[in-house]
Amino acid sequence: MATTSDKPPASDLARPEVASFGRRFIGLLIDWAACSLVASFLVDDLRTNPWPQLGVFVLAHAFFVGLFGQTLGMAVARIRCVSIADGGAIGIPRALLRGVLLALVIPAVISDGDGRGVHDRVAGSVMVDLGRG
Repeated sequence: MATTSDKPPASDLARPEVASFGRRFIGLLIDWAACSLVASFLVDDLRTNPWPQLGVFVLAHAFFVGLFGQTLGMAVARIRCVSIADGGAIGIPRALLRGVLLALVIPAVISDGDGRGVHDRVAGSVMVDLGRG
């Protein structure tokens, strides 16, 4: 018969592992490549006009992170963006804010001890590792 001492503390179960910088960066590169591909269908020359890429990136980020918690790049990197409050999806308005701040780059570079950038703190989100399953 199992005793309560055989189980991990509830606080360990409720706190998922924060995604590493490497996984977040890989996910970001994949997302940027995918958004560049989509944007290339919208304009003739992305070399002279980078704004379509950025616009597609922010809108895709808002939609996919807001509703599903992850983009294509995040899925490949096995990470997810979740609400720090309840672990669920953050919703489109908060994901849009997060995407705009992420596009500015500097808020993403400034991070705390938990690896959360300014864009995550403002949006009330955290990037979690989904493991290697």
